[in-house]
Amino acid sequence: MLQDTTGHRVLLVEDEAMIAMLVEDMLDDLGHDLAAVATRLEEALALSRSVPFDLAILDLNLGGVLTYPVADALRDRGVPFIFATGYGSSGLKDTYADLPTLQKPFNQEALGHAITAAFNSKP
Repeated sequence: MLQDTTGHRVLLVEDEAMIAMLVEDMLDDLGHDLAAVATRLEEALALSRSVPFDLAILDLNLGGVLTYPVADALRDRGVPFIFATGYGSSGLKDTYADLPTLQKPFNQEALGHAITAAFNSKP
């Protein structure tokens, strides 16, 4: 059964300001709210514990630092998330290769499909 995937709060982990603003606009157009933006791994880990959100979008690489620790924490808590990467799912660890992944650059339609997939498949 498909879950309604509008009106959710999204944690965005992205270190490029222009991309973060573009994703925020896409989320707004899709009927979602941006809960917070993290630009560094430590900030993402802290926000993932302190800010209420329903879904996370994780840039895989934050200036050379991989976001797997955030993904691990979210998976342990059962919170859905999406990786966004220039490498697509082929660039992910095998343990995450089956999760929804956005190939950068992506458009609003791709983001909407990935959000629906994330909510309909538990991490």
